Amino acid sequence: MAARTARPARPSLYLSVDIEADGPIPGPYSMISFGAAVAGRQDGAAYTAADPEQHTFYRQLRPISAEFVPQALAVSGLDRARLVREGCEPALAMDEFRSWVREVCAGARAVMCGYPASYDWTFLYWYLMRFGGESPFGHSGCLDMKTLYATKARVPLRSVAKRTMAPELLPARRHTHHALDDAIEQAELMSNLMLWNPAQDPSRP
Repeated sequence: MAARTARPARPSLYLSVDIEADGPIPGPYSMISFGAAVAGRQDGAAYTAADPEQHTFYRQLRPISAEFVPQALAVSGLDRARLVREGCEPALAMDEFRSWVREVCAGARAVMCGYPASYDWTFLYWYLMRFGGESPFGHSGCLDMKTLYATKARVPLRSVAKRTMAPELLPARRHTHHALDDAIEQAELMSNLMLWNPAQDPSRP
């Protein structure tokens, strides 16, 4: 019997996603905006960084409940009353986002990445499944940048913060709490981490 030839793995396209919400969990609280930017493409061991400003997606959403945490809402600076009147319907926004992901992936597997991914993924995946029942990332296609750094640097996850990272890893862009700005900033961080080789870093002992 002839041996089966393994199919080459499809490349992965990493999409940096940042969300702003008015509370700690989806359902009782709402995702009020989200942004995404293409960070880069991995084909086997090779990673190619993208210009994170070239392919982006951004929407402000209508809240799905009357509940909100004022402190969480204040982080984004968005006017919740205006979003109730003018925000994009979540179902439409999720449909448009799925279409955008399919377009930019062009045969690659979509991977969401975030810093940290746990909060943003929780809202994004819940919204994708609640409003349309389909996720272009599957149920587990996410990568946490804090975990990526901890693994490469061989340090405990709970000790990781941007202030502890080597300066050359940090994005040149500011963190503004505008979802698209932050998605673009974090896309730059993602590529820096993917291309970083700690063994060749002169700043590390």
